[in-house]
Amino acid sequence: MKKYKSIIGLISWIIICSMAGIFGAQFEPGTWYEILQKPTWTPPNWVFPVVWPILYMMMGTAAWLLWKRETVSVRDHAFTWFFVQLVLNALWSWLFFGMHLIGTALAEIFLLWIAIIFTILLFWRQKQIAGLLLLPYLGWVSYASALNFAIWQLN
Repeated sequence: MKKYKSIIGLISWIIICSMAGIFGAQFEPGTWYEILQKPTWTPPNWVFPVVWPILYMMMGTAAWLLWKRETVSVRDHAFTWFFVQLVLNALWSWLFFGMHLIGTALAEIFLLWIAIIFTILLFWRQKQIAGLLLLPYLGWVSYASALNFAIWQLN
């Protein structure tokens, strides 16, 4: 029964994280994004729906690893920061693709980046592998931040 609960917990955490992606997917790049000036190092559009589900699975797994520890509660600061970064993650797509606010999205992704750093540090203190699982997410958001900045500069 404990193993069953553990598997349900893992799936639940992955679904929670994926909700940010489901929300963000409502705001597709579309024609507006296609006509923007973009740097040569912009990835093709198909890369994003491949990378994000992997990152959401890693984020969910990291949260689950902390959640299943007896000494950690979802009221812990680590989870506060985790949920803050998750909300900021979802918000970026709405600002950039939904509202076309490139500069505002840039400021927001900087806040997201900071929230991810805090989350990684707090997760790392509780369980190192949980912090490590978030490093690719930080890398991708760093790349996305640079891309957002370049698009803002070019347009």
